[in-house]
Amino acid sequence: MAKEQKSEVTADALSEALVRRLPGYYRHLREMEAAGIKRVSSMKLGRRMHQTASLIRQDINTFGGIGRQGLGYDVRELKEKIGDLLDLNRGHEMIILGAGNIGTAVAGYASFQQNGFTTVAMFDVNPAKIGTKAGGIPVLSMDALEDYVMAHPVDIAVLAVPKEQAVTVMERVQKLGIRAVWNFAPVDLQYDQTAMTVVNVHLSDTLQVLSYQLAHMR
Repeated sequence: MAKEQKSEVTADALSEALVRRLPGYYRHLREMEAAGIKRVSSMKLGRRMHQTASLIRQDINTFGGIGRQGLGYDVRELKEKIGDLLDLNRGHEMIILGAGNIGTAVAGYASFQQNGFTTVAMFDVNPAKIGTKAGGIPVLSMDALEDYVMAHPVDIAVLAVPKEQAVTVMERVQKLGIRAVWNFAPVDLQYDQTAMTVVNVHLSDTLQVLSYQLAHMR
């Protein structure tokens, strides 16, 4: 059967549910490529991801028919397509604001670099941390934030500061024109949604969901 015609669907046209599944596709495809697997069927990919084969086909057909009936999908081609949709293939530079436990953990997570996210600097107000390194990343004074970003534009700011500092730090980030924030502070931040995007990571919220699910297991 002839190869299906590719669509020109962009990430903007994808549903939020599908966008949330894309990182899982990308991770599994990277693992398969590293293992030397060239092609994969919707059934095998579905088994790996604990999804149905029909959902796999539906998702992939949404952003472009990349397969041949009976032959499955080219692993590298599909991975690169999803990487394009997630805008991973060009890479992103990040700064981390706050060199405490969470900031240090983010700085030391090697998988971010492997996926195209490069942390270039950290910032903190603690004199004992300024001038040191965390995860190999230099820790600079928070007072140097504006000058640094003006000289080294970045894509993403990671907020790993205490709740009491989060609003003030967020205001500084917005004024610098940083368009994406990964917020670990336990507060929902106000921001201009036409100029930037924010993902909140509330660790206690996920534990509370887990507590509910544990209590209602059957």
